[in-house]
Amino acid sequence: MQVFRHCDNVPEAFRGTVVAIGNFDGVHRGHQEIIAKASRLAQELDCSHAVLTFEPHPRSVFTPNCEPFRLTPFRLKARLLESLGVDTLFALPFDLEFAKQSAEAFVREILVEGLGGRYIVVGDNFRFGRGRQGDISMLEEMGRANGFGVTSVALLTSENEEAFSSSLVRDYLKNGNPTRAALLLGRYWEIEGRVQSGDRRGRTIGFPTANIGLGEALHPAYGVYAVRAGIENGSKISWHAGVANLGLRPTVDGSTLLLEVHLFDFQGDLYGRHIRVALVDFLRAEQRFDGLDALKAQIAEDCQRARAILKLESWEADWPASALLPDRPDG
Repeated sequence: MQVFRHCDNVPEAFRGTVVAIGNFDGVHRGHQEIIAKASRLAQELDCSHAVLTFEPHPRSVFTPNCEPFRLTPFRLKARLLESLGVDTLFALPFDLEFAKQSAEAFVREILVEGLGGRYIVVGDNFRFGRGRQGDISMLEEMGRANGFGVTSVALLTSENEEAFSSSLVRDYLKNGNPTRAALLLGRYWEIEGRVQSGDRRGRTIGFPTANIGLGEALHPAYGVYAVRAGIENGSKISWHAGVANLGLRPTVDGSTLLLEVHLFDFQGDLYGRHIRVALVDFLRAEQRFDGLDALKAQIAEDCQRARAILKLESWEADWPASALLPDRPDG
C-alpha cells in the first residue's frame, strides 16, 4: 500500500481512483463495509482503490486536552487498511487551518485537483468542510459538475441491532467488555508498542512481563485480561497466549500507566521488540494486595483462568489483524 501525507503533485498513477473517505478510527465492521464497497467499484471500473483520512484525528485538534480516545493510532490503522486490500492511503494533515476550509474548496482542491477522484464512497452520515456545512447532497451535486460519482453506504447494525460505531466500541472497552467491542470491530482490539525496560519485579515472583505504554491509544478499563500477544519478526508475526495487567500497579506503588504482559511458556528476550497485544477477555479489575505473596497467588489464579479461556480460541501463528473473530463456542 502506497501512503501519501499530502495531495499535492500526486503522481498520475495514483490519481483517478475510487476513494473511500472517513476517519475510520477502529476500522470497525461498518467502516469495513464502506471500504469493501469502494473496492468493488474499483474492480468494476478497473482502477485502484484509495482511502482518504486525516491525521491527527480531528477530535484531538478541536479538543487538545481530551483524554486518549483513539482505537487505532496511525500505524495500526494503516496496517488494517492495507490488510483490507487498499491500494493507496492519503492521510492528510489536519489542523485548525485545514478545518477552516469550505466544503466547496475541499471538493475542488482535494478531491478534484489533488486526487482526480473518479468515484467517492462515504458513510451516509458523512459531513465535511468548515462547520460541517457539506453533506452528501452537496457532494453529489459537485460530483455531477466535476465528473466524479458518489455512493453512500447506509449505517449498518450488528445482529443485536447495535450500530457499528467507534463511540460504542470505546464505551465497551472502557467498561471492561472487550468481547462486545470485538464483535463490533470484527477482531479483537489491540494495544501495540515497543517493549520497555521495567523494574523486573515480575521475574522475582515467577511471572516475567513485557511492558508497553499506551501512547495515544484509548485507556480501556484497568484490570487483568486474557490476551494474545503477537511478536513481530520482520514481516512475520507469531502469536502467544498470555495474561496482562493494565493499570497503575497499586500493590507496588506504581504511578505510570502500563500494560504488563506475561506470556505462557515463552522463553526469550523481548526488550526493544515491537509487540501487539489483543485483549480477548476481562478477568477482573485492578486491585491492591497485601504484599507480593498475595499478588503472586492471584496472578497464578489469573493465569489459570486465562489459559482456560484462550483454549477456546483457534488462532493461527500468523493470524491477520483484519481477520474475523476465531470460532468460539457460546458461553
